[in-house]
Amino acid sequence: MNVQLLSCDAPRPDRRAISRTLVEIAAGVDPGLADELTGILIEGSPVDIELNHGYHSSGLKSLRKLQIDYAIND
Repeated sequence: MNVQLLSCDAPRPDRRAISRTLVEIAAGVDPGLADELTGILIEGSPVDIELNHGYHSSGLKSLRKLQIDYAIND
């Protein structure tokens, strides 16, 4: 499932929590790439990721918990 992360609405986004979540739920994302994607997202640009199989519902729940708006592209 492809997901576009649109924005992070948290007043004080937790960069480490976002990065860890991306490593856990996104296919082919290592910690370095997760840090880069987190920075792009927090700056206000959308980010496209592919969710790992088996993480669809839990991955989306994790994104909502971090107050990240997303759109499903699949």
